Amino acid sequence: MATLGIPANTIAILQKYNFNFQKRYGQNFLIDTHVLEKIISNAGVTKEDFVLEVGPGIGTMTQYLAENAREVVAVEIDKNLIPILEDTLSEYNNVTVINEDILKVDINKLANERNDGNPIKVVANLPYYITTPIIMGLFESHVPIESITIMVQKEVADRMQVGPGTKDYGALSLAVQYYAKPEIVANVPPNCFMPRPNVGSAVIKLTAHKEVPVKVSDEKLMFAIIRATFNQRRKTMQNSICNSSELRFSKEQVVDALRKMGLSETVRGEALSLEEFAAFTNYISGREVSDWSKN
Repeated sequence: MATLGIPANTIAILQKYNFNFQKRYGQNFLIDTHVLEKIISNAGVTKEDFVLEVGPGIGTMTQYLAENAREVVAVEIDKNLIPILEDTLSEYNNVTVINEDILKVDINKLANERNDGNPIKVVANLPYYITTPIIMGLFESHVPIESITIMVQKEVADRMQVGPGTKDYGALSLAVQYYAKPEIVANVPPNCFMPRPNVGSAVIKLTAHKEVPVKVSDEKLMFAIIRATFNQRRKTMQNSICNSSELRFSKEQVVDALRKMGLSETVRGEALSLEEFAAFTNYISGREVSDWSKN
């Protein structure tokens, strides 16, 4: 089977099937073997591993995963790619392709059936428009995950790993850092893809925390507070929380929680760390966790 990481082979298979790129699926196929090898090595894929791949496209990275993993399940939304995948992956007996929207797949069930409920590794080349829902869906459903190694738009990768006070800091940064340790492992220029995207990409590895790094009384409430705060990031925290249709807190409650933390009542959410959001949640819900600051 021809390696699809080589541009000529990618062109040949696309022509064979007269494939048209779908803009709505944000399709950009990798055509650089060095980048593919980097993804596999940073994901730490071994013959012990069950790997879930999101968006295999024509099977470029799937071939590399199949060579290195025990088993691969690849979830592809575009039905036009299914016959191509049957062709490009025909030599591998350890790959299953599912034609489905990843947001509708029961990944917990997959992990239980294919990996005895043990943590799985996720690898993906994700289109920009769906990066956040996929990552948050994986974390919030508490699927057993060891790591997620993904190719995303460079600015999204940057956003995942920055801290308070930076312009890219937001709800995504906090959510990712609550669940995992993010690390950019490679920057990937547009010429590594077909067709060429207009922006640079990056490979980021999210290694799941064994235990979440902060003690919070109500995880859902904390993320509702974070969302409200960054939906109106130029407003003070008390205004953005009180304006939120998702939350039911008075200005007095917000100000009281901020004062208990030694913060100004005019503070904006972008100034707060994950620890401080956890503490604020504990105070405002009336369920202080006394040792939050030690973690």
